[in-house]
Amino acid sequence: MQSKIAHKAERAAFGLALDQIIKAASGPDREKNLDKLLDMAGNLLKDTAPGAIRGVRNGLYPGSKWEQFLWDVIDNTDHHVLKTSILNGAYEAAFRGLRNTTASAEKYQCNVPWIILFDPTSACNKHCVGCWAADYGNMLNLTYEEMDRLVTEGSELGCHLYMLTGGEPLVRKKDVVRLAEAHNDCLFNIFTNASLIDQAFCDDVKRVGNIVFSVSLEGTEDSNDGRRGDGSYKEVMAAFDLMRENGLLFGTSTAYTRANTEMVSSDEYFDTIISKGCRWAWYFHYMPVGEGATVDLCPSVEQREYMLRRIREVRGVTGGKPIFAMDFQNDGEYVGGCIAGGRVFCHINARGDVEPCVFIHYSNANIKEKSLLECLQQPIFQAYRKHYPWNDNMLRPCPMLENPEILPEIVHESDAQCTEYVTPEDVDHLCARTSVYAKSWEQRAEELWLEQHPTGKKIYADELSDGTIAEKAKLIAEHDAEAEKALQE
Repeated sequence: MQSKIAHKAERAAFGLALDQIIKAASGPDREKNLDKLLDMAGNLLKDTAPGAIRGVRNGLYPGSKWEQFLWDVIDNTDHHVLKTSILNGAYEAAFRGLRNTTASAEKYQCNVPWIILFDPTSACNKHCVGCWAADYGNMLNLTYEEMDRLVTEGSELGCHLYMLTGGEPLVRKKDVVRLAEAHNDCLFNIFTNASLIDQAFCDDVKRVGNIVFSVSLEGTEDSNDGRRGDGSYKEVMAAFDLMRENGLLFGTSTAYTRANTEMVSSDEYFDTIISKGCRWAWYFHYMPVGEGATVDLCPSVEQREYMLRRIREVRGVTGGKPIFAMDFQNDGEYVGGCIAGGRVFCHINARGDVEPCVFIHYSNANIKEKSLLECLQQPIFQAYRKHYPWNDNMLRPCPMLENPEILPEIVHESDAQCTEYVTPEDVDHLCARTSVYAKSWEQRAEELWLEQHPTGKKIYADELSDGTIAEKAKLIAEHDAEAEKALQE
C-alpha cells in the first residue's frame, strides 16, 4: 500500500483542490479546479474502476444538470461538512480505499469490503412494518470500544466508509459523534428515522464534519405513517428543514413494496424531498425476511420493471430530477452484481454477528470474539467468494431473492448459523418462499437484460473493469512502487 507520507501529500492535494472549488463562487476557476480534481480521481481509479470517472465526466460537462447539481450542493452545504465528507467519502473510501481494499483482498485471500454496515444497537423508538430489524428488540448493543476497534481494523484494511443501521443508531447519539471524531478520516452515513435529530446534534455534526444521513421515508404522510407510526412524516419533514438550515448532507432511504412503488417514485414525491434539501434517494426492494415476512409485499414483475426504467430516468444525464437516485436491486450492473459477502460490503448486527448482508442473516463469526480480518475470512464469506458470480444477468443479483438455489448451497457448505434474533429461520425454508418471486421475475429479467446486453454478458469499455482481484492488485502494487520511487527521487 501507499506510504503514509505519500498518502498525506495526496490527501492534501485533494483538499487544496476542494478548497479552491468551494471558494470560487462561480466562473472558469471553478470549472478548472473541478477538472483537476477529476483528473486526480481518475488516476486513483485507473487500476480498479476506470469506468467510474468516465461516467462522472459524462454527466459533469459545463452547464449540465449534474454540474448545476454539484454547484448547488457546494453553495448550500456547510463548508467543513462538505470538504470533510468528500475527502473521507470520495478520496479515502471510494478512490484510495477501493485500491487499498483490493490490495488487502489479494494479500489475505478473502473479500475485503470498502463499505461496512453495522448496528450500534438493536433499540429503536419505532416498529416499522417490513424492517429487517423490527423484531430485534432493544437489549443488544455494540460497546463503544467494540465499534472503535471495528473502525480501526477496517481502516487498516482500507475501509473508510461506515453505514450505521439498526435499530435506530441515534439512540446512541453521543457514541456516534465520539466515533466520528475519533476516526476523522472516515465517513459515517447514518440510516435513521430522524426523530432524534435536534439543533445540539446538528452542531456536533458540523463540528466533526464526517457524518451524513439517509432518512427513512415512504411516500406521503398517510403511506409513511401507516408503516412507521403516526407523526413520523412530520418528524422527518422537520428534521429535513433543520438539517438544510444547518448545511448538512442528507438523502432518503426508501423500501418499495407492492403497495407503495408508484407513490415513492412519483414526481410529487421527488419534488417534495428535493425541495427539502435531499441530495440522494436510495431505494431498497422489499425483502421477505424475518418473522411474518411474505412475498405478497414484493413488487410485481410490472412494478419491478417500472422501477428499473423510472430510477434511470430520474438520474439521467439530461431530464429527470436533480437528485441522485439508486435502486439497489435493479442497479446491480453498475456495481458488478451482488455486493454482499464482503465483496463491496458486509453487515454486523448489534450482537456482533458478521453477516454477508443486512437481509441475509447467517454467519460463522462474531466481531466480539474475533478480529475483523478473521470475520472476513469466515467460511460463509469464503463460500460467497468461491461461488460468485451466480449468473451473468445482473438484474438477478441476489442469492436469496432471485437465485434461491444459491444461498442454501452457500449456507450448508459453510455450516453457517442463522443470526435472526427472535425467530431463526432455516435457509431452505426461507428460499422456498423466495423461489416464488424468483420464478416470476426470471423470464422478464432475461428479456430486459438481453435488450441492454445482446451477448448476455455485460461488456465493459475496458478490460480492467471486468478484471480479477489478483490482476488489479498486481497493477496497484506496480503503480504504487513507481510512485514511491518517484517520490524518493
